[in-house]
Amino acid sequence: MGQLVDAFKHVDYLWDEAKAAELAGDEVALLLYRSNILGADLRITNYGGGNTSCKTIEKDPLSGEDTEIMFVKGSGGDIGTLKRNGLAGLYVDKLRALKNVYRGLEFEDEMVALFNHCIFDLDSKAPSIDTPLHALLPYKHIDHLHPDAAIAIAAAKDGEAIMKEIHGDDFAWIPWQKPGFDLSLKLEDAINENPNLKGLYLGGHGLFTWGETSYECYVNSLEAIEKVSEYLKAKLKENGSAFGGQRIESLSQDVRVEQAATIAPILRGLCSSNQLMVGHFSDDERILEFANSVDIDKLAPMGTSCPDHFLRTKISPLVLDLPGDADVTNATAVIGKIEQQWIDYRKKYDEYYEGCKKDNSPAIRDNNPVIIIWPTVGMFSFAKNKQTARVANEFYVNAINVMKGAEAVSEYVSLPLQEAFDIEYWLLEEAKLQRQPKEKSLSRKIALITGSGGGIGLEIAKVFAENGACVVITDVDENRVKEAHGEFGADVAEWATMDVTSGKSVEAAFKKAALAFGGVDIIVNNAGIAISKPLEDTSEDEWDLLQDIMVKGLFLSAREGAEILRKQGVGGDIINIVSKNALVSGPNNLGYGTAKAAQAHMTRLLAAELGKDGVRVNTVNPDAVIEGSNIWSNGWAAGRAKAYGITVEELPAHYAKRTLLNAILTRRDIAKAALTFVDGSLSKSTGNIINVDGGVPAAFTR
Repeated sequence: MGQLVDAFKHVDYLWDEAKAAELAGDEVALLLYRSNILGADLRITNYGGGNTSCKTIEKDPLSGEDTEIMFVKGSGGDIGTLKRNGLAGLYVDKLRALKNVYRGLEFEDEMVALFNHCIFDLDSKAPSIDTPLHALLPYKHIDHLHPDAAIAIAAAKDGEAIMKEIHGDDFAWIPWQKPGFDLSLKLEDAINENPNLKGLYLGGHGLFTWGETSYECYVNSLEAIEKVSEYLKAKLKENGSAFGGQRIESLSQDVRVEQAATIAPILRGLCSSNQLMVGHFSDDERILEFANSVDIDKLAPMGTSCPDHFLRTKISPLVLDLPGDADVTNATAVIGKIEQQWIDYRKKYDEYYEGCKKDNSPAIRDNNPVIIIWPTVGMFSFAKNKQTARVANEFYVNAINVMKGAEAVSEYVSLPLQEAFDIEYWLLEEAKLQRQPKEKSLSRKIALITGSGGGIGLEIAKVFAENGACVVITDVDENRVKEAHGEFGADVAEWATMDVTSGKSVEAAFKKAALAFGGVDIIVNNAGIAISKPLEDTSEDEWDLLQDIMVKGLFLSAREGAEILRKQGVGGDIINIVSKNALVSGPNNLGYGTAKAAQAHMTRLLAAELGKDGVRVNTVNPDAVIEGSNIWSNGWAAGRAKAYGITVEELPAHYAKRTLLNAILTRRDIAKAALTFVDGSLSKSTGNIINVDGGVPAAFTR
């Protein structure tokens, strides 16, 4: 085993004999294990790309007889994260019998519906279009992968001859063809012509490999990829440079990040002309090598070759015609320089659609670019959520690798536009899109919440994330904010240390949000501190601290957030978490109550000023949310108890009894009120207040 591990330099050998031994005898479990370790290496296959299968003998529940069953990755799955419920289980004999009813290429799509008549496992994931490509081959274990190295050969002008040079007669070549039943027949014919094949190359598409056991299949896949990777490495070394050499040098890393964070909201606004998009940025060295090269102007417009690539990236990117060191602080000036590129891109995409569409083609989709390359800086991607944007970015890196390899050995060849359109607007692909879950109320939105390392702020972040938003958790305490960030899943949250009394700290946090997600749509001003003292006991330092954190802090956050909202030009929301004390004159509360009253009036002033930009500004007034509150644990509870002549333990009941609803309030009550302002329920409301206090008559607004 050690020798085999050392044999691979271009892929990761991850097979664990002890783990595999635990799964021995369970072919489906071994299929899942193989799939997951293959998918863990993006050099082997990209997210959601490729599929794997195994054939087993199962007891037919109807006849009681042993029957051959194929388990294969279902539609829309990802082999790296594949689980049992992501597989489709089908009768092999029924799948092969479909050859008897296949009516030819013109009727290709009708075959997919017939796959459902072949299902053995009633809990199956929907079978994918690639199902027959596995079923018609005689092997027990099959991998269909999209390694960059193999696709580089598959997308090269002389791909078949180069494949022969690398693999000899061990692999066969199948010219490009849209996936489907006819392609599976061609694979079957190739096997019948040469039963000793170790695998197949699909022109412009990917690689098929197999084995009699899951392990044999795994090693065969790795050996094939290793061999072609080593070949490409030698060719690149022989050539001395990639993409015709470098035309310009990258900016320094810190300048790249600063430029990207500053321009990201502008790009997001341009890409959101039809619907909101979430962004991702990368300055990976592979991206910069391509972005700064001599050949980018030739290769980028050609588009990608592998269907899995352009389905996520669109056929071609937009290469930003803007010097990397340009001053991008003035949004109006920047938009004036680059907006025409978006107009031209949309026009070209519309022409592509109109020129290739058929009578039954789905309606045109968003005509904005997904991938934006900024030479010397890096690459942005924009999609419906962070995960999709990040994966699109990764896929274009795969496309860059393919172009690099193909150009090193021959010439890169992309798919003809009509072929690409027939994949992108395939009715089966449209059906897959229609099966996706309905988007949540805050999908595509990005929220930054101040003081969200715990308490009400963290609960707001959780409720927003539950409803589809990306969230930026901020707090002055770095350990606290990191711990809070850990409660969110991948691609959902970013964190930033943020001192709301410091303009530089606030600016840095918003730039981090822009770099992570492309911008911001919702700013929740929640950071606060509470000091409960009468006039004579309130020090000047305590007064300043209250006003700095809550009044100055809200001002700085609103100012920075409004600048990003204006750059994007798609409206947005500011929610200020204030207090019942902004409206009620309670005892021993001069400094805190004054700061809260200032926050409440700042809401009105901001609403009046930002309405012309489509930005809504509203207030949520909580009262006495004791559960999990830092404020209550830092002396405020003792101060309020003293003011009312009761003990700290009596406070919750005291506050509940003074309300009309006799209600004890929770963090989630406040979070759901904030949600109401931003989920579309109150889309025409600004300058307003929602009291969440159980009903305190003295706080009624008028």
